[in-house]
Amino acid sequence: MNTTIFDGDCTSSFFNISSDGLWENLKSPDMIFGYSLPLVEIQILLIFIFIVMTHMFLRHIGISQIASYMIAGLMLGPQLFDVLEKSSGKVSEDPALDGNATLRSISVFGTIMFTFLMTLRTSRRVAFISGKLPVVIGILSFFAPLFGLGFQNLFSDSIDPNYMPLKTGLGERTAIVITQSSILLPSTTYILLELKILNSEIGRLALSACVINDIFGIISMVLASIQATYKNVSHVTAYRDAVAVVIFVLIVFLVFKPIVQWIINRTPDGKPVKNMYVNAVILTALASSVYSMIFNMKYVLGALVVGLVIPEGPPLGSALESKYEKLTMNVFLPISITVSVMRSDATRMLTEFSHILVNIFLTALTLVLKFVACLAPCLYYKLPLNESLAVSIILSYKSFADFVLYESVLDAAYISQATYALLIIYSLLNAGIVPVVLRRLYDPKRKYVNYQKRNILHLEPNSDLQIITCLHRPENVSATIAFLQLLSSPNLDFPIAVTVLYLVKLVGQINPVLISDNKKSKRLHTDSYIHTANLAFRKFMLEGLKSVTVTTYTAFSHEKMMHEDICTLALDQTSSMIIVPSGRRWTVDGMFESDDDAIRRLNQALLQSAPCSIGILIDRGHFSRKGNDVSSKKNYNIDVGVIFIGGKDDREALSLVKRVRVTVIRLLFKQEIEPENWEYILDNEGLKDFKIAEEMKNVDYTERTMTSGAEVASIVQFLAHEYDLMVVGRDQGIASPNFLGLTEWVELPELGVIGDFLAAKELSSKVSVLVVQQQQQT
Repeated sequence: MNTTIFDGDCTSSFFNISSDGLWENLKSPDMIFGYSLPLVEIQILLIFIFIVMTHMFLRHIGISQIASYMIAGLMLGPQLFDVLEKSSGKVSEDPALDGNATLRSISVFGTIMFTFLMTLRTSRRVAFISGKLPVVIGILSFFAPLFGLGFQNLFSDSIDPNYMPLKTGLGERTAIVITQSSILLPSTTYILLELKILNSEIGRLALSACVINDIFGIISMVLASIQATYKNVSHVTAYRDAVAVVIFVLIVFLVFKPIVQWIINRTPDGKPVKNMYVNAVILTALASSVYSMIFNMKYVLGALVVGLVIPEGPPLGSALESKYEKLTMNVFLPISITVSVMRSDATRMLTEFSHILVNIFLTALTLVLKFVACLAPCLYYKLPLNESLAVSIILSYKSFADFVLYESVLDAAYISQATYALLIIYSLLNAGIVPVVLRRLYDPKRKYVNYQKRNILHLEPNSDLQIITCLHRPENVSATIAFLQLLSSPNLDFPIAVTVLYLVKLVGQINPVLISDNKKSKRLHTDSYIHTANLAFRKFMLEGLKSVTVTTYTAFSHEKMMHEDICTLALDQTSSMIIVPSGRRWTVDGMFESDDDAIRRLNQALLQSAPCSIGILIDRGHFSRKGNDVSSKKNYNIDVGVIFIGGKDDREALSLVKRVRVTVIRLLFKQEIEPENWEYILDNEGLKDFKIAEEMKNVDYTERTMTSGAEVASIVQFLAHEYDLMVVGRDQGIASPNFLGLTEWVELPELGVIGDFLAAKELSSKVSVLVVQQQQQT
């Protein structure tokens, strides 16, 4: 297929789109690259081949995938393969229709989509949730680096006119300071997501400060564009552009925003937004970018403003993200980054090094000014030094999002190719080094390593038992209430304080939110399971009289970061134990249904970082139905058994079940360990009360001697049919040579050897299991 375009003097340019394949001209098979479609296909194929090859090596040393995109661009650029130069002129003699036009269009499209999605997913309230500190950082980090403009005349007499005229050279230095002063939201967001600290304290602080900085940045970007048009084009055009921007903003906020709200209101609760509306919003964002370009603004401005007025989260925000996020992040964004880097010629940095020395100095100076502007307020507000340094580095981070600014000033001839290459290499160094430095400087898990003992074993006598229970789905409610009733019903002298945390997967926005259900929130639908669950927990609290208190929270968070919200809440509530459901589900008939890998990964993360003890509850349905049976509540005839082998997790399990009627089965091996062993002494001390029947009337204690792991499996299988709930420690048997045969068959390592056996799909039992891990301290 050919497209003919007539230019002003009636000469024609042929734009060839598709070919007949290699057999069109067997003597010159490369002729197919004279067609735009095969050419762009081979360009994209080369980009992803080099990205994959590069990342295969870099991932082993912890280098960011973004760095792989950039290095692939350098390899495909002028310093090695020069793909863009070789593609130019392949398709058409017309410069506007050269062989790179299609690839550049895809690159621009990727940048627009990425900017729109990042803006869409960012909560507009984030700038005001962390107090004065982010506001101070945001303001100082914007204005302080601008003092670098005072050095733009440094050594101005040394500017070589063969390099660029004096006026242009000074303009280049101004562009350096302006572009390096900015803190772009996509760059900050991406580094926080990459490091998995988005919902940590410093993550929220950095994001809030970045939003404040971006507000000033957007305003200055618009004013700078209008001023450039005023000076370089015409006064009339500048005034026209200013009016166009005002009209655009008014239309977006007064017309488009009410339409968006109308779409949301028309969408029933729990139902997806119609594709017609989703596609219309995307077309509006793209049309806004075209509008911005027509009136001499950055093409990302339109998409950014449109993204700002769309409410984050469901139904519309989540629909846009689920439909376009993976395609944008995995296809268009790598192409966009690589193509931007392909435009740079790193060899020019060497040949023109003397001309860009002052630019290197200004880049470093701006970095120092911005770093100090971020660090000083953090220290003034008494933020720990490590966290202050981490926030300052995050806000000084320059990455692929800044390529929009770099390409804009390059296309406008404000900077040279050598300076453009300098900025690209500087961003590459940031992408490669900064994540590694931040991982060493700031570990979010450190704040969960508690020097205080927050577990049940060391709980003060007669003190409240603080428990956090986490719920993912409606079926988790009955099992949780049944377990809490077990702890509270036998003895009203031991009060429990329960914090219920509903975990909701965050879709369509970036910022995690933790809200108290005691406060009214538009996020919760009146017919949601959370509302029903709250009624059930309120009823449970009333039945417990004054021995039970219940508070409820809802955490909207990313799946990979939910453990952060749980751990933070556990610290705030000084909890002794966190109870979480397992990812394994059974039907009401006791048949295995499915495994939820996301919940399993969450539980594994909690086991590593929780500031208190952990209990993983595996409910086969029988326990929760029996526990919630009204007819059985007087006697509360739940048969609870504890398998005790030894270790701190088993001792923690014993401490938990002291409140209930329980049978303790201690498994001993013939080749017993030495009596002098400290763990053995602690085990006997923990069992002492259970052995004295007169003091513990609600406990049955028995011992069984084992000879091998196979015999343990046999007795555990027998016990699984005798009890409604089995409580076991997680670490029991891990180090024992008697369990070597069993450890090889563990399917769910987060449950330990015995817990995994009791939760096995093949086990024909209705027993539910609570796997306990005592607080990990280092």
